[in-house]
Parts: sequence; C-alpha cells; structure tokens
Amino acid sequence: MEYWEEKRVLVTGGGGFLGSYVVEQLRQKGCREIFVPRSRDCNLVEAAHIRRLLDDTHPHLVIHLAGRVGGIGANQANPATFFYENLMMGVQLMEEARKKEVKKFVAVGTICAYPKHTPVPFREKDLWNGYPEETNAPYGLAKKMLLVQAQAYRQQYGFNTIYLLPVNLYGPKDKFDWETSHVIPALIRKCVEAKEAGEENLVVWGDGTPTREFLYVEEAAEAILLACERYDGAEPVNVGSGAEISIQELTQKIVRLTGFQGKIIWDTTKPNGQPRRSLDTSRAKEFFGFQAKMPFEEGLQRTIEWYLATR
Repeated sequence: MEYWEEKRVLVTGGGGFLGSYVVEQLRQKGCREIFVPRSRDCNLVEAAHIRRLLDDTHPHLVIHLAGRVGGIGANQANPATFFYENLMMGVQLMEEARKKEVKKFVAVGTICAYPKHTPVPFREKDLWNGYPEETNAPYGLAKKMLLVQAQAYRQQYGFNTIYLLPVNLYGPKDKFDWETSHVIPALIRKCVEAKEAGEENLVVWGDGTPTREFLYVEEAAEAILLACERYDGAEPVNVGSGAEISIQELTQKIVRLTGFQGKIIWDTTKPNGQPRRSLDTSRAKEFFGFQAKMPFEEGLQRTIEWYLATR
C-alpha cells in the first residue's frame, strides 16, 4: 500500500481487457492518481499526442499495455497495421517517458515474440533463437523491439525499464467479437451460439494439435503490479500459469462446460498457429514472487458465466 499511495501511474490500454484489471487492482492498493488515456482522445501512434499526455499527467510510473491485437485471422489480414502501430506506440512512448524523467517504465510484451520452434517450456534465454510463427510475426516482433529498446535505454541512460512476457490471457470482460477475439472467447461464443441454434456440428480452425498456456486475467494484473513493486532488472520475465493444454482438449472442455452436444469438425484448411506454447515461469517467482493459482476449469467457468450474463 505504501508503495502506491503517492504514485502517479499512467496505464496505456487501461480501458482494455487486461488494463481494466490493472486499474482496478491499483485502486485496491491505494493508488490515488491513475491516468487512463483513451484512443479517441490520445493516439499513441503520434508522438505529439504522447508528449501532451505526459505533460498533462506527469507520471512516476508508466505501465504500457496498449496495442493493436487480435487472433490469427486479424493478424493475417492486417500484418502491416499490427507491426507499425504496435512498434510506434511503444518506441515513442518509451522515448518520451525517458525525456520526461519518468522513474519507471513497465513494457508488457507478448509470447508471440518467441521463435516458432522454441523448446518447451519457453525460457527467456531462447527469445532470439529464431523467427516467430509467421501468422503473428509482425505483431510479435514489434512488441519484441521494446525489449531491445528497454535494455539499450538502461545501458545508455540508466532508464529503469522492465519487460514482461505474458502468456495468452482469458477471463471475464474478454473480447468476444469475431474480428479480434482469441481462442478461448471465440470457442465459448461458437459453442453457445451452436447450442442455441441446435446445430449438429462445431467447426474449429486447424487440427487441434497445437498446445497453448493460459493465464487468468486477474492473475496477470497481479503479476504486473508485483513486478512494478519488486523488480528493477534488465532481463525479460515470462508471466504465465506453467500449464500446457492442447487446442483439442481445450475445445472439449469448453464444449462440456457450455453444454454443446454436437460433433467437433476440425477445419485443417485453416492455420494452426505456433505448434506449442508453454512458459518456464521460474523467473517471475524468483524475481517478484508471482505464481498462478487459479484452477483452469474454474477460470473457464467464470468466463462462460460472464459471457452468458453480459452478451
């Protein structure tokens, strides 16, 4: 509580899925000055907007969560947009924050930054051992450049920037629209709508063999704030649950929890994405004491209940 009481905190993307939980937990911790720029008022792709934002807020701490994000389809349709906007947001925001002598900058990257064929579990030392999976490489590389910038700025300017790599997130308030949703909300919506329509089949992209790791969104917010409080190092840090599950098993769980009775059809003409994703989360535990606790099925059930209540 003492750490946050006198802090002025700027949370980019604070109105989004993860950001809303970060802001909520900041309030619970006693932070009285939280600034959440909205895209309609402040375009973080434009340096002039960033300078005005920092002049207006004078933050001690910046938590950079904003980004242009989406699932495989959105990444394939907009690779240039995803690369340019994510790169420019992060690079310019960190540079302007340095100039304004912000005390700490928390850059939140993405697991998409890892090479396509990274040994499982993904360890931070393997980040540079290959090219990311092609369907989301532009997005992943744009976010990865923040790590390069963070380490360069620490070396040259002594600028305190940390870099976190969260795994795929899920939970209440996720995006369930077809254009931007990730795998869990997309599957939940598909199952619910197929059940209500009395459909016999559920079509799912790929062949179901890829694996993923998921972290409940409230726990991701907790990890970010622990890192703010306790970590000031140069090394990137994975943030995840440490549990791997195949898309096939995930689909079966969601089918069961939503009550869909039909048959699953795998559309193998659609891309699988990265073959496997699972993190070594030992650094997060060692460096700032974070360890995920939410049972996966309980988190899924909460997410489904929220969707049914609010759609």
